[in-house]
Amino acid sequence: MTRRRVLRGLLLGAATILVVLVGVFVWWVQPQPLLPQATAALASTPGAAFTEDNGRLTYTPVGPPPTVGLVLYPGGKVPPAAYAPQAREIAEAGYLAVVVPVPLNLAVFDIDAAQGVIDDHPEIAHWVVGGHSLGGSMAAQFIDSHPGEVEGLVLWASYSAADLSAVDLEVVSAYGTLDPGVPSFTSPANVAKLPSDAAFRVVEGGNHEQIGWYTGQPNDLPATIPRVDQQAQVIDATVSLLEKLAGE
Repeated sequence: MTRRRVLRGLLLGAATILVVLVGVFVWWVQPQPLLPQATAALASTPGAAFTEDNGRLTYTPVGPPPTVGLVLYPGGKVPPAAYAPQAREIAEAGYLAVVVPVPLNLAVFDIDAAQGVIDDHPEIAHWVVGGHSLGGSMAAQFIDSHPGEVEGLVLWASYSAADLSAVDLEVVSAYGTLDPGVPSFTSPANVAKLPSDAAFRVVEGGNHEQIGWYTGQPNDLPATIPRVDQQAQVIDATVSLLEKLAGE
């Protein structure tokens, strides 16, 4: 009887620990809250047509068919819609812009998310992938594992998780000076993973959260410039890279 009680106690204890761990995990992966501007951008404009398919947000420029496409991976625990306003503005500038969904809003669980977009758009001659934070790092991993498919990398408050220094690649890294991740974005070891001609856009007074339209970024510092101003600079840096490829 004593052994049964001990065994029952052990099983109950293990079950309790499992329930607690599952609860902590479920709490941890809860997505960051979106701002109203994010959901408002899930619509077409005179300059960009919007479609949504299984969570994939696609913005196609209205006018001449685009030849350059951008695939964006969301930041960790950030819903794709947080980048809808930026994607739409990039499309209005003349480029296909797609924000991909990833499991649990963690790009590490679907590094190949860009492949489906590339396969679905054979009309695009030049591809760029990128993303915010974790999303940018996983976009770099995609490039590393798919040589020859992508011609550009866009890092929004991020750094490359793969050594791309020898890859023929256009790269832009944009980040705010108040982002706690700056030491990682600018460390010699991480910069050395990029081609020597990689461009950097430093946004004075910008932070991490203001790259997207969401709130609740842990450990972030308050920005000293408006969100729209920070994003305008990031979008400008991104479009400048896309323009280079469009001219080739």
